[in-house]
Amino acid sequence: MKILVLNSGSSSLKYQVIDMETEEMLVKGYFERIGQPHSFLTHKVKGKKHKFEHPAKNHEQAISFVLNRLTNDHYGVIKSLDELGGIGHRVVHGGEKFSDSIIITDDVIEKIKECSDLAPLHNPACILGIEACKRIVPNMKMVAVFDTAFHQTITKEKYMYPIPYEYYKKYGVRKYGFHGTSHQYVSHRVAEIMGKDIKELKIVNCHLGQGCSVCAIKNGKSVETSMGLTPLGGIPMGSRSGDLDPSILLYLMKKENLSPDDLNTILNKQSGVYGISGVSVDFRDIEIEALSGGHHATLALDVYHYLTASYVMKCAVAMQGIDVLTFTAGVGEKGAISRKAICEQLEFLGVKIDEEKNKVRGEEAELSALDSKVKIYTIPTNEELMIARETLKLV
Repeated sequence: MKILVLNSGSSSLKYQVIDMETEEMLVKGYFERIGQPHSFLTHKVKGKKHKFEHPAKNHEQAISFVLNRLTNDHYGVIKSLDELGGIGHRVVHGGEKFSDSIIITDDVIEKIKECSDLAPLHNPACILGIEACKRIVPNMKMVAVFDTAFHQTITKEKYMYPIPYEYYKKYGVRKYGFHGTSHQYVSHRVAEIMGKDIKELKIVNCHLGQGCSVCAIKNGKSVETSMGLTPLGGIPMGSRSGDLDPSILLYLMKKENLSPDDLNTILNKQSGVYGISGVSVDFRDIEIEALSGGHHATLALDVYHYLTASYVMKCAVAMQGIDVLTFTAGVGEKGAISRKAICEQLEFLGVKIDEEKNKVRGEEAELSALDSKVKIYTIPTNEELMIARETLKLV
């Protein structure tokens, strides 16, 4: 069976087709500038990249064009849409309404819409993709896979914020966590590599890219994570602030005469390592500047590494120990400097990285020194495969 995985953004669409018999990715693509002039599709199949400039006023037109590419004699991987067993949709926020993946129905769509206040940039885009597919392929089974679902096993004392309880009851204000499919995939994969039952392991996974989160996985279940009500919370990221003293926001609103929308822009797009360094949201650019003696770039990385290591420690407290430390996503898979700096601050826990092994980029590898009490791995994430697996399970 082949599964189509869709990740809908407000003006974009990412997709993959995965053959579930072999779990091989057959094709992947990225449709950009949907609803804008000069929209185009980048379609990669059989090692070749094809670019199509194609007008797409909305997600329905974009998805129709993508489906046409999938069945095209020259660019396709299936003869007809009948070869697809289902479509898996990445949905960012499921609130407390969804603790697992689910077959999409009209009722499910309404519940996803109800969660849109918690993810105003993401959920409405997901709904656009789902509703477009309903119109184009009305008989196709579809599954919603939620970034938040994996973290629904976190206990109440760890997800409640110390603010008036009425805001939780009225608006659902609590920690939810994100990157759930990534944390789930990496934790199961490292257990498989180690030849261990995941229920015997205490794993801390560091998903470090433009978005960053740390997760404690005990007995295969999430018990603590860094992101909160939204993907803005936790450790610093490319341009997102992570956790702050809340008084900072009140102070800046008064001093700079800022509106909530102004603050939202500052915290999401002008903060994180970019905010401190003033260089870039790309960690590679910041590392180059730091190696050249750039003080602010060095400071940005030092803050990032310290706060990430601190959250690893918090995860160890949540599990009362740590057996495995994993790194994934862009920085986690390729950032030897960051991996080393984070591990060095955790040596008192028995975390010791091997500098030679740490030179690896973008591959599954063990990075632990021989005398490290905690196993260290880098595991390339595969959220699309996790979504496809969840979809297969339900369809």
